[in-house]
Amino acid sequence: MAAEGSTKAVVTALIANLGIAVSKFVAAAMTGSASMLAEGVHSVADSTNQALLLIGGKRARRAPSALHPFGYARERYIYAFIVAIVLFSIGGLYALYEGYHKISDPHELTSPLIAVAVLVIAIALESYALYTAVKEANKVRGNRGWVSFVRHARAPELPVILLEDAGALLGLVFALGGVGLSVLTGNAIFDGIATLCIGALLVVIAVVLAAETKSLLIGEAALPEEITAIHTELVSTPGVDGVIHLRTLHLGPEDLLVAAKIAIGTVDRGVDVAATIDDAEARIRRVLPTATAIYLEPDIDRRSVPAVEPAGHSG
Repeated sequence: MAAEGSTKAVVTALIANLGIAVSKFVAAAMTGSASMLAEGVHSVADSTNQALLLIGGKRARRAPSALHPFGYARERYIYAFIVAIVLFSIGGLYALYEGYHKISDPHELTSPLIAVAVLVIAIALESYALYTAVKEANKVRGNRGWVSFVRHARAPELPVILLEDAGALLGLVFALGGVGLSVLTGNAIFDGIATLCIGALLVVIAVVLAAETKSLLIGEAALPEEITAIHTELVSTPGVDGVIHLRTLHLGPEDLLVAAKIAIGTVDRGVDVAATIDDAEARIRRVLPTATAIYLEPDIDRRSVPAVEPAGHSG
């Protein structure tokens, strides 16, 4: 369900941004607005990013191979990281350049009402795209706040789309303010200032996305509540005396590796140990279907074994 919701949000944002990009470029050509041009580039960057997320999702579904026995699920993280780079370079840096150029050499806007009309329509379309992303995110974020959801989500698509759409809306507000102030004051420098604000906004969003995605690429553990659920199922399994240590790692957004060393009785037979491990694995998968790879190592908890007095010792 999470993957389907992510795809729906990405496709909705892609369709909206393609239409918005065309209208922004037409308006920029007719009005000479730098902020409108920057917003057009912003929409192109967003459209490219959404296409990259879709490509990453498709490539991640490839079957495991001998070279990649755990599959290709991390491709979603790689493409999300590329998204941050595209947003920073194409969107943010270009907007900063245009803003500086506009402030250095301001030109009066022509037909500003066209720019205003396009911006209002774009705000409506971006609002719908953001509404779709929020709606899909609400299905999986639980009781977490929005900042916590973006920071701790293991699937990259929804946080990326949420930040992009929110940034797009704020950028449109900047552009609308820049065009409006330029018209009211007759000074086009406000259009340049708005463009600089758009560029700074995109750079900040790109840096946040890069930092969060880098953490996913390095490898993050399961969420704390998921680790607690795994531990609970292990210790409640008949034949398991305790958990010596537990490690988890996301191979992908919906693929979790679970490795644990579990304590068993000192006199358990091999067939009983095997049955205990099978039972424990089934319990984990029942509460956490994303645990696709589970490795349990039986061992004796030396801390619970009483010390034995050496033979031949006399008091």
